[in-house]
Amino acid sequence: MILGFTGTQEGMTQKQKEEFVALLSKYSVDEFHHGDCVGSDFEAACFVRKNEKVIIYSHPPINEYKRAFFKSDIILPKKDFLVRNKDIVNACDILIATPKEMEEVLRSGTWSTIRYAKKLEKEFIVLFPK
Repeated sequence: MILGFTGTQEGMTQKQKEEFVALLSKYSVDEFHHGDCVGSDFEAACFVRKNEKVIIYSHPPINEYKRAFFKSDIILPKKDFLVRNKDIVNACDILIATPKEMEEVLRSGTWSTIRYAKKLEKEFIVLFPK
């Protein structure tokens, strides 16, 4: 299974971390796709890295000011934030999202990615902060 990830640059809450780890144990993940940003992307990739069999793909942004530079197995070409977020959704079977808000907001890359997954009728799971 191919797992995609999007999340807040502020990092996951303890609740989100625990739920994410529980999901990892529930699914047989072959590939993990993330946006290589500081915060949640980095944290999630660190959890996934504990399973050496998972191939980790990085979809880095052109603007590197918040890039995490996680040592992924495959680093794809840099793209604008919204374009690479769509690439993550297009690549995955299931998208996991860890937003910082309890409700959908505009002007959020995480929520924009969730909306795109909905539009494609892609399976997604939102792990709320509280």
